[in-house]
Amino acid sequence: MIGSTQLRDLLSAVGELLEEKGEPASIVVVGGASLNLSGLVNRATDDVDVIARAEGDGESTLIPPDPMPEPLRDAVERVRRDFGLQPGWLNTAVANQWETSLPPSLKEDLTWQTYGGLRVGVAGRRPLIALKLLAAVDQGGPQSVHYQDLVRLAPTDEELEEAREWARSEDSSQIVAQHIDQVIEHVREDAERD
Repeated sequence: MIGSTQLRDLLSAVGELLEEKGEPASIVVVGGASLNLSGLVNRATDDVDVIARAEGDGESTLIPPDPMPEPLRDAVERVRRDFGLQPGWLNTAVANQWETSLPPSLKEDLTWQTYGGLRVGVAGRRPLIALKLLAAVDQGGPQSVHYQDLVRLAPTDEELEEAREWARSEDSSQIVAQHIDQVIEHVREDAERD
């Protein structure tokens, strides 16, 4: 597990290697890493989920993260070895979202942090709520870490409705729509108890 302090150390180590090579990179992270880096939720995470890279002047254009540039891949692997991390500690598995659609307001709701030669776009509340809703539906409902994160985020009704609309666009089947509605109902109930 990667705690919030270690997460910043790992990103700094990657950024330092990129800076030494003169090969800066910009990535966009979601999931537990983004929750930690934004200060929205403080909890350990298994990995760093990279949903996009940025190119152009600053962070103007988001592109799929694969293939990651070789200098970035090399830096990530070196940090993995140096810190004794599991393979895939920084991965692009969530990039499959590019096949359907990215969460609402992803580009507009980014905050950029710099770690040497690594710029990290940290997803904000709205895209994280949408992704956490979809993940809670896909991966275990109220018992999953995604559901717990969603409750901790304490989404407003407006944020939940936006997330519902996006999640339904990802899979329009009736059964998925029912699961989405159930998760939202549980989130509202749990939020009222807290």
